[in-house]
Amino acid sequence: MLKIVKFLPLLPLLLTGCVSSTITNLTPSRLPHHATGLYPLEVAWDTREQAVLQHSLTPVVIIDTETYQMRPTRGITNRWEAVVPVPAGQKSVYYRFKFDYQKNDFGGPRRNSQLTRTYKLDILDK
Repeated sequence: MLKIVKFLPLLPLLLTGCVSSTITNLTPSRLPHHATGLYPLEVAWDTREQAVLQHSLTPVVIIDTETYQMRPTRGITNRWEAVVPVPAGQKSVYYRFKFDYQKNDFGGPRRNSQLTRTYKLDILDK
C-alpha cells in the first residue's frame, strides 16, 4: 500500500505525458530590414494527441490586437508561415502564435486552442 501512495502524485504527469502538443517558433529573433516592410514568421505544431482533427487547425499570428492567418508550408505537414507587416522605422515587434482546433470528445468534436508565450522579432538596420 505504501508503494501506491508514493506513486499517486506522479499519476497526472504520467497520464498527460502521452497526450501533448508542442508549438515551436521557427522564426529567427532578428531579421534584416526589408524595404517592403513585410517579415516572414514560421511555426511548427506537433501533437501526439490522436483526438485532434487535423483538418480543423487554424493557426494565426497575433501582434497587438491584429491577427494574421497562417498558411501551411509547402511540402511539410506540421509547419505554417505568415508574412506580417511591420511599420517603417519600428525596430522590433512582439508576437504570439495561436492554434485553434477541434478534437474528438465524448459527445462529438469540441473546440480547443493553444497560445504561445510572447516572442520578440528585432529588425536590423539597413
